[in-house]
Amino acid sequence: MVASVQDISITEAALDHLMPLHLWVSKTGHILRAGPTLQKLFPDAPLVGQRLLEVMEIKRPLSVGRFADLYASDHSRLRVAFRQGEKYVMKGLLVRLPDDSGALINLSLGISVVEAVSRYDLSSADFAPSDPTVDMLYLIEAKTAALEESKRLNTRLQGAKIAAEEQAFTDTLTGLKNRRAMDHLLGRLSENGVEFGLMHLDLDYFKQVNDTYGHAAGDHVLQVIAKVLSRQTRTHDMVARIGGDEFVLIFHDCIDLQTLDRIANRIITQLERPIIFEGQTCCVSASIGTTLSSFYKVPAVDQMLSDADQALYASKNQGRACHTVFQPNKAGDTAAPDMASG
Repeated sequence: MVASVQDISITEAALDHLMPLHLWVSKTGHILRAGPTLQKLFPDAPLVGQRLLEVMEIKRPLSVGRFADLYASDHSRLRVAFRQGEKYVMKGLLVRLPDDSGALINLSLGISVVEAVSRYDLSSADFAPSDPTVDMLYLIEAKTAALEESKRLNTRLQGAKIAAEEQAFTDTLTGLKNRRAMDHLLGRLSENGVEFGLMHLDLDYFKQVNDTYGHAAGDHVLQVIAKVLSRQTRTHDMVARIGGDEFVLIFHDCIDLQTLDRIANRIITQLERPIIFEGQTCCVSASIGTTLSSFYKVPAVDQMLSDADQALYASKNQGRACHTVFQPNKAGDTAAPDMASG
């Protein structure tokens, strides 16, 4: 029985829909028809008219050397690979057609499907509805979407964590670091054996500003002072507000007393400049005490803070607005420490 043109058209449309990765091959080994998805994998040249064995290498069955051998192995399971371009390995089944009209080969991308989908922009429409590849693609897409969402969530959580940690280490009024941040840094520097200078600063006459002009004026003064202190330190140093009008400055890897004395005196000079708030003149100064990690065989943070505090109050006792360096007593622990004023 001879098939009509309409019958052939219906057959080809059905093949394209049911087996979009098929090949219809003549008994001589020439490709008569290629499924639309399979043709997408060969974008540079049409498959129709080419010899099958020039396009694909037959890896299974092993005994195949000529197309005639393959044609004779009806209902054979195949394993083939592209000879050019992306050498995807595909699985398939060959079935000979009636009346010696050739053979039909239905192929599957197998494990190469993910790479092929990405490279050739394939979608579920490029596969047979009954092909489990479609389900696998949905699973891959769902997994990819879940992973992307997980990454975005982790990024947001990490950002929130960093923001929370930064907030926990920040003085809300001045934007400087707070006591918690200071303790954290001092502990880390001490544990790692990093040398550093420690400066304790207390404002003089700040209470009078609060009592005379109110807390809003006092807050403004603190904010101005915070900017002055930040300008006098490097980016890897730390300025922390640890009390109402108390500040600690930590100078990373700096134990040169002349350098620290110059910084302290610049700070004192700048803080003595009048600060205007709502037409009122606010006047403060600063007393500073300094110690160095190199003064101690094993720097203890609490001891250093206490010694810097002693040096600070020595500055206040000398009339305020001055800088005093704590000098460790060489004679023994029980004697009073010496102080050097800058």
